[in-house]
Amino acid sequence: MFQPIPAVRTTLTHTNCVVSTPLGYRPLMLDLHVPPGDGPFPVVLWVHGGGWMTGSRIWTVDQQFHERMVARGYAVADVDYRLASEATYPAPQADIEAAVRWLRHHAADLRIDPGRFAVLGESAGGQLAAIAALTGTGDTAIQAAILWYGPADLSHLRDEDDPFTNLAVLFGGPLRERASVARMASPLYNIRADGPPFLLVHGTEDDIVPFPEAVGFAEALRAEGIRCDVLPVDGAGHVFVGASVEVGTLTEAGADFLDDVFGPR
Repeated sequence: MFQPIPAVRTTLTHTNCVVSTPLGYRPLMLDLHVPPGDGPFPVVLWVHGGGWMTGSRIWTVDQQFHERMVARGYAVADVDYRLASEATYPAPQADIEAAVRWLRHHAADLRIDPGRFAVLGESAGGQLAAIAALTGTGDTAIQAAILWYGPADLSHLRDEDDPFTNLAVLFGGPLRERASVARMASPLYNIRADGPPFLLVHGTEDDIVPFPEAVGFAEALRAEGIRCDVLPVDGAGHVFVGASVEVGTLTEAGADFLDDVFGPR
């Protein structure tokens, strides 16, 4: 099946920036969209989904995502990470960290603010975004996180003995044999009291990552004193299918959250 021709990305400022060259693998890149002006601008790292097996940094749920965020004064970095068939966990986590380090190192030249880094991940990318937010320190620190229907607990899923599920490929074996890795990759088990604020945007009818999982994760974050806002999307399944609102309003809600967290610019 032929894939469609990607639309021209009118906001793109820096393309194919190599952020990491892991030995034996392809170079990992990001594309950066920066608003006009001197800055420095807060930056949002977009982490794509795809069940850890598929997906691309150039694909977004909201087709006007970059335009909306740039118009609100946010730079957006679309980041690569190795997929499960390329490398087992924690390789993708290390790839997100490499992107954060690269952006922070070049922040002055890129007109971005090294003290205002956010992550926004969808589905599998939501898990990676949450882990980046909860484990990052120093040059990998994250100051805000937005999750679109991201899983919080990877340790208690169906088909624990199946070696061919996406997570089994990601972890290098069936879940029952990789329990410690599954917990290490689960945001729920990586919460720390000094974690950044979170916004969870989740469909109430999601049958891939059920809405109660987001509620439970929010409660766990709040129990540690971390701000966590939850935005239910009525009637929506995974990837906001069947949502009662336009997906662009959810992007704008994320920008509102970041405005509140980061304050005046």
